[in-house]
Amino acid sequence: MPRILRLINRLNVGGPTLNVAMLTKHLSPKYETLVVSGMKDDSEADSEFILHNLGIQAHYLRDMYRNINPFRDYPAYRELRQLIRRFRPDIVHTHAAKAGALGRLAAYHCGVPVIVHTFHGHVFHSYFGAAKTQFYLSVERYLAQRSSRIIAISEGQKRELSEKYRICAPEHIEVVRLGFDLSKFYTDQSAKRTAFRQQYQLDNREVAIGIVGRLVPVKNHTLFLSAIAQLRTQTPFRAFIIGDGELKAQLAQQAEALGIGKKLVFTSWIKDIDRAYAGLDIVALSSLNEGTPVSLIEAQAAARPVVATDVGGVRDIIAAQADFVSSSQALAPFTEHLQRLVDNEALRLQLGQLNRAHIDQQYSYTRLVADMEGLYEKLLNK
Repeated sequence: MPRILRLINRLNVGGPTLNVAMLTKHLSPKYETLVVSGMKDDSEADSEFILHNLGIQAHYLRDMYRNINPFRDYPAYRELRQLIRRFRPDIVHTHAAKAGALGRLAAYHCGVPVIVHTFHGHVFHSYFGAAKTQFYLSVERYLAQRSSRIIAISEGQKRELSEKYRICAPEHIEVVRLGFDLSKFYTDQSAKRTAFRQQYQLDNREVAIGIVGRLVPVKNHTLFLSAIAQLRTQTPFRAFIIGDGELKAQLAQQAEALGIGKKLVFTSWIKDIDRAYAGLDIVALSSLNEGTPVSLIEAQAAARPVVATDVGGVRDIIAAQADFVSSSQALAPFTEHLQRLVDNEALRLQLGQLNRAHIDQQYSYTRLVADMEGLYEKLLNK
């Protein structure tokens, strides 16, 4: 029975956790998987419950955190090597940057036959200054040489990694799109919508515009707030920021300064996120950098139209709504896209149905598992 050690940065709310959960739960029984995780930051929502609900138990590296810290990173690396020697995996599959660095180094030095890394996003722009970014690029190029395969989660990301940032040759990169169990976004939509809108006292005429994600600089919430402030419509609307993080107080101050404090609701994290999407009418994403944003996949599964910035794999996700994508630096088109949807209920419903059909076909967990099993078998047979 082939053994897989699956290493993730941390179990916080987001695509990597869901990806790890789906692969671990639904991969063929012929594989034995050990999930290993680092520790999340205090400001992040815990998503350990996702694994628990699927009967998955994770092993925690108590010294592995997202930020670089040699006094913690080396003990975490040493523990990883010990764990690999005990578990003796045939495959080490790492997810996201810190896990990818420590996990691939440990696997390489322990002689693991197959080493795979998934880029769920990257830190090559909009995170750090030029010198630090160049350091990370050098590290990733070095690690790619010691990986059996690099996995990109969209064709757009593959082009970025191979052509723009030259991490490795394109033939060394496999595209495996994310996959999820989206069934909860299809069911009981009416009841969920009523519950959400009653909780926030939204009347039937109010259009609810939401953005879902961590409140951190790379998510570029300032663009979202500025667009909300510039909407000129007779249609009543309210905006929702769903998530939490270090910028919450600053964003609240910006909203007041823009005069939209009464139009804006900070909900913090919502665990039953399917209820939130059912209650919203439009979902936005204003990020400076993304891999494949899960919020847009979930929103479309719930048959909601989206407005987004043109980053990472966004265009691959919202194929039915290519006209509603704009530059992350361009306020006018982002605002115009929101305005168009706020004012046109029939368009919102039409685009929502197109989005659901696209997502259902492209992002199911059964497709993800089949694609990944095929790659594992190919690499093991080599």
